[in-house]
Formats: sequence, C-alpha cells, structure tokens
Amino acid sequence: MCRWPGPTAGGPLSCIQRKETDMKHKKIGLIGVGLMGHGIATNIARHGHPLSVLEHEGNQPLDGLKAAGVSTCVSAKELAAAVDVLLLCVTGSPQVEAVLLGDEGVLQGMRKGTVIIDCSTAIPASTERLAKVVAEAGGRFMDAAMTRTPKEAAEGRLNLLVGADEALFDECRPLLACFAENITHCGPVGSGHRMKLLHNYVSLGSVSLIAEAAACAQRAGVAPEVFVDVLSKGGGGGTALERLKPFLAQQDPSGLRFTMANALKDLGYYTAMAQDSQAPHTIAEGVRQTLAQAVESTGGQRLLPELVAVLAARDAA
Repeated sequence: MCRWPGPTAGGPLSCIQRKETDMKHKKIGLIGVGLMGHGIATNIARHGHPLSVLEHEGNQPLDGLKAAGVSTCVSAKELAAAVDVLLLCVTGSPQVEAVLLGDEGVLQGMRKGTVIIDCSTAIPASTERLAKVVAEAGGRFMDAAMTRTPKEAAEGRLNLLVGADEALFDECRPLLACFAENITHCGPVGSGHRMKLLHNYVSLGSVSLIAEAAACAQRAGVAPEVFVDVLSKGGGGGTALERLKPFLAQQDPSGLRFTMANALKDLGYYTAMAQDSQAPHTIAEGVRQTLAQAVESTGGQRLLPELVAVLAARDAA
C-alpha cells in the first residue's frame, strides 16, 4: 500500500516519491510541438526531464527549447528508439496512425517497454486499436487528452483526461503533472478520448450557440456590450462567453486560439462516436453542419471566435 511520507526527514521514500524519482531518469520524447505541444515541452524541460522532440515544419519555433537543452530528431523512428516515454500531440487519429504505423514511424524504432502517451483528440475506436498494436510490439499505451488552451499549456495548467490501466496511470502521473493542473483517470484505454469528445461537444457547441446569438444580436441592432453584459449576469455567462468576449468587444479572436477546421474535426469525431453508441445527436449534427458551412466559406483556418462574423454576414436560408 502506498502511503504519504511522514514528518520524519531522511526516512524511506514513499511510493509516490519513488515514482517521481524513477520518472526523472526516463528519457522523454514529444511529437507535435504546435500551440499546445510547445507549452508541454517547455514545462517538461523546466522540470528537468531529458527531452527530445521531432523536427517538423508544423512546429512552433524551437529556439527557446534548444536553449533549455532540448534535443531534436529527424524521424519518428529515431526518436522512438532514443526515449522511454513518447508523447504525441498531433491533430487527430489520421496523424496518430501515420506517426505510429507509417514509414520511419514510431513502431519501427520503439523499444520494448516504451510508453506511448497520446495527448491528441482522437477517435476512441482508433485509440483502442492502436493500443493493441503497440502492445503487440512490446510497448504500452495510454490516452491523455487535453482540455484548456495554449495559454494554460504554457503555464503548465492543462486538464488531462486519461485512459489507461491503474498501474500505468500511477507510473506516468508524475510526468503528466509537469504540465497539467487537473489529471482525471477516466477508465481504461480510450476512455480519455471519449471524455474529451464529450467535453469538446459541450464546449464548442456552447461557443457556436453564443456565436450565432451574437450574430443575430448584431443584425438586430443590439450593442455588443449590452449583449455581453446581459449574458454575463444571467444564464448565458461562463467560459464560452469569456472566450468570445475579446472578439465581441474588439474583434480580437485570440481569446480562443482554436481553428474552425479543428472544431469541425472534433464535432465530426463526436457525432461518429454518438452514432456508434446509438445515442441521439441531433443538436450536435446541427453544430457540425454550421461549422462545416463556415469552414467551406473561409477555408477553416480562421479562429473559432470569428464564427460570429461569418454568421453575421450570412443570410438565413
């Protein structure tokens, strides 16, 4: 049984302390140094872990990480061969599958016992299948989906939704705590990604709903400051409105640095999960269609708060 250390200094290490000490000596790898991954990498390095990342054109600038002692590898195969724990922070299931299974991919270089931690937003059925493939190759797999934004990633304050067996969760928790404030063990492999899709449907659905209401308010002549003030003081207040506020007040979309294309991807994953579960998803399908139309008209790389302007410019069918 694990016990917290007592007040006596110099006594034997607790189980928690031993896990932290063991993890400190592990070599860590990261694939996907984008808006979220850069913050994760920064905090892992800040906590003193030996860290290597995959060189990729989609990365954020690596100068600061290299100055902090982070090394780079040119292929996923090379990186996998060099580390004990490998985190994936890529866009979604197609990218996870490609980096694990493709030419010069992770499985071609992974050593026995390596832990793969998938922090991406992914289709749970794909996650479960990949976990089996990794296990057959001698590795271990867990999903640790993220919520919050790049700001919290940089601050080391992400929320993580983990799918893993209890032993692997306990083993990896000290590493996850380097960049997460709240870590929830949701159940076995795939559970973290299921909970992430549920979370993102509620979160992105709320943002989309308020964006449509704000577009209507704009066309109806309601002042943005009045719209925000009334919602803030009533049932419309909350995180979604706070993230839209900068755009509603100043046309500044940086309150939610998440593209419409990524939002559409997540809603597509959610509706697929709902269909597989034979669960109702009428409202989710409406949100998905709204995002699909916005992506078609804008190209998808505009940030989600800009959905307000897209909808305000569109006439009702």
